[in-house]
Amino acid sequence: MTGKSPLPAEAIDFEKGGGLVPAIVQHSLTGEVLMLGYMNAEALAATQEKGLVTFWSRSKNRLWTKGETSGDVLRLVSIAADCDHDALLVQALPEGPTCHLGTRSCFGDIPGPVLAFLGQLSGIIDERAEAGGEESYTARLLSSGINKIAQKVGEEGVETALAGAAENDAALTGEAADLVFHLMVLLKARGLSLTDVAEELQRRHAK
Repeated sequence: MTGKSPLPAEAIDFEKGGGLVPAIVQHSLTGEVLMLGYMNAEALAATQEKGLVTFWSRSKNRLWTKGETSGDVLRLVSIAADCDHDALLVQALPEGPTCHLGTRSCFGDIPGPVLAFLGQLSGIIDERAEAGGEESYTARLLSSGINKIAQKVGEEGVETALAGAAENDAALTGEAADLVFHLMVLLKARGLSLTDVAEELQRRHAK
């Protein structure tokens, strides 16, 4: 779990549900609801200890770590209880599809908020960076070094400004998309992401 204290089992009212509480899993980057499972105290402890989302399977009658067979695990980011302490909200990063039917979510590939795609794109950039290779433009750009990536951001910034001043809306959105993508790659190369940028904007707004 990233930088947060574990949630103790004593803080959860497991008794109300006969030893189980519902656990809603949400994509930590996009906000998509991925699945609903059930946890008991043992599953909660295992989730926080291993960093992999683990449930109590009512059909198997045992602990079940999501992806233990398929490899499509859910890596824990954070976990919180609701106001009545009888339900959990789990934020996680999925590795592969969450549903056994092959969809991102057990609720189907329902489109999320448009801006949520930036979170999905951040995950794609991470995947391309890890995979490497010459087939991926992202991987090639990352391997070219910070200076080259920064140069591309500068070029795209100028092209976006020119489009904003003298071209139509389609040209501006196209250039802005190029700028945002290359900025995300630059952030990745520095070990950062748009999440860090959003947090900085939140800090400024709070002031």
